[in-house]
Amino acid sequence: MTDRFRAHITRELDSIEAEGLMKRERPISGPQGARIEVGGAPLLNLCANNYLGLADHPALAAAASEAMETNGYGMASVRFICGTATLHEELEARLARYLGMEDSILFAACFDANGGVFEPLFGPEDAIISDALNHASLIDGIRLCKAQRFRYKTNDMADLEAQLRAAQDARFRIIVTDGVFSMDGTIANLPEITRLARQYDAMTLVDDCHATGFMGPKGAGTHVHCGAEVTLLTGTLGKALGGAMGGYVAGPAPLIQMLRQRARPYLFSNALPPAVVAASLKALDLVEEGDDLRAQLFENAAYWRAGLTKLGFTLLPGEHPIIPVMLGEAPLAQKMAARLFELGVYVSGFFFPVVPKGQARIRTQMNAALTREDLDAGLAAFARAGRELGIIPEASGGAVS
Repeated sequence: MTDRFRAHITRELDSIEAEGLMKRERPISGPQGARIEVGGAPLLNLCANNYLGLADHPALAAAASEAMETNGYGMASVRFICGTATLHEELEARLARYLGMEDSILFAACFDANGGVFEPLFGPEDAIISDALNHASLIDGIRLCKAQRFRYKTNDMADLEAQLRAAQDARFRIIVTDGVFSMDGTIANLPEITRLARQYDAMTLVDDCHATGFMGPKGAGTHVHCGAEVTLLTGTLGKALGGAMGGYVAGPAPLIQMLRQRARPYLFSNALPPAVVAASLKALDLVEEGDDLRAQLFENAAYWRAGLTKLGFTLLPGEHPIIPVMLGEAPLAQKMAARLFELGVYVSGFFFPVVPKGQARIRTQMNAALTREDLDAGLAAFARAGRELGIIPEASGGAVS
């Protein structure tokens, strides 16, 4: 690295720091869970994607350990050379059945799934109509494809229809949306999206990372939650399904076969380790039988939302376990997260470029492992930090009783 380039990067980092946008990582000790340890301090964890509390489940650890004993540590190859194990095929078939699709294909992460799904299927004659708030991985995957790009305002069905009309001359059209928008907890209007898709002869792709495992009957996702039939689903094994790693695309068998032939992140990445695959299979067992976990998750979400509202915080409306506390500016979100950390609550501030400028927030996330005692402790900490920072008035009500 040249001195001039080093100086340039240093100035950029200094600017990020000065604007209050610097992201910092705090390593946790021990397993992911409702309570974690950071630097020797015990903390209530309200910011993990561990929706069903399975990340430290002993059955998943046992399945992973057994798989390493029988199948080794890693595959040391990509799938089409000598990296496919019977476990991979079993998980792909199981995911397809669970999601109500013909077939599925595994990737190292959903970022890779979204990065690899478009280019093999669509060309310059085609059109991709994408929600403006779609995840960065969908945006990057669409950029890698040569199809025409159209964007519609988030969950704005009138604008979606206008973009579909604008794309009428394309050979093929596909509407792309997050099933749940990760920064807001808003659920996509899949009934209307799929209706418009039928009307304008378009396909649909839904990124269901923040829904698989807990939204809809048996947690199969936003499409079953909304009663909508979609063409393709992408998702992750790294959130509700155990929290490790891995992603997938599920859909019609010919499309999945084409991805096996042409999806670059699939063709040029090592196969998922056997331990991850075996634990994911066990996670699916727990999830399919997990109505009690889902009920607890949504009970916690309702209690937490009611408690924050009573305290006087500004929330985005919704039913999802993602419950953002809106604070406006990045420095305030940073201060709030830091004060909560001192009070024993682990949350993260989100700000530009992750969310638009002026919409900084603390994104809280519920999970089924949180107890009522945990939630009351969290509400007390939010009340204290919020009052100290002038976010809520001193006269606000207390925690929900």
